[in-house]
Amino acid sequence: MDARNQEYHKNTLHLPRILCLHGGGSNARIFKTQCRVISQRLEPYFRFAYAEAPFESGPGPDVLSVYAEYGPFKRWFPDPEHKVEDTAAIEAINNSVKSAMDEDDRSGATGPWVGLLGFSQGAKLAASLMFRQQVRAEKLGRAKAGSDWKFAVVMAGRAPIVNLDPDVFRSSMLSNTSQIDLSGPPDVDDLMGEEHVLKLPTIHVHGLADPGLYFHRELLDDYCSIDSVRLLEWDGAHRVPVKSADVNPLIEEILRLAKGTGAL
Repeated sequence: MDARNQEYHKNTLHLPRILCLHGGGSNARIFKTQCRVISQRLEPYFRFAYAEAPFESGPGPDVLSVYAEYGPFKRWFPDPEHKVEDTAAIEAINNSVKSAMDEDDRSGATGPWVGLLGFSQGAKLAASLMFRQQVRAEKLGRAKAGSDWKFAVVMAGRAPIVNLDPDVFRSSMLSNTSQIDLSGPPDVDDLMGEEHVLKLPTIHVHGLADPGLYFHRELLDDYCSIDSVRLLEWDGAHRVPVKSADVNPLIEEILRLAKGTGAL
């Protein structure tokens, strides 16, 4: 660990923590580099930890140009062709998330886990983890929610939300872990209802030049309550913003939301 990282580690041990979830075809090491500007700006307020997805993957299209030598590459949800059972996939995801949190605990960090920050497939997972927490709290009580995330930053996340606890709640508006989209047309009652809607606080970051923008807007419009979302748009493609002009509004929103939810 170099001097800069040693200083960061020491100075942030007591701070509230944000768990970061990389995109598909990437890994925790790459995502830490991609989030360097965001994490540096938030260093006085939060400690960042980075989880590694459980499933092997080829490199993402935007990864090869810069991070070709940074493998192995991972994905959060299994390739549909590999036919991984849903229960096994959920267990693998849970283990990856828990492993990152436990490792940070062992390193001496003591701050509460308050936020999720995900990009692309990691953003989809962030929204899905928030939804699972919400559903468990509603159906089983807050003591059995399994987590207490105050907010999530959803950067370029696609619909639909993934059902990470089908034993507690099912809806045809949710996908399982091996589905890119819904398995078929949703039930009319599910479509018209609001049980599939995420009501916990989220910040959505959309690149206006992102080829997947339609699907990112679908996650925002169809799966998140208008009362709990904040939207930031920037003139970028499918990547994490790094320029100050693009990052500054996000930092402001994160701090505002964190203070409003009691995370800070």
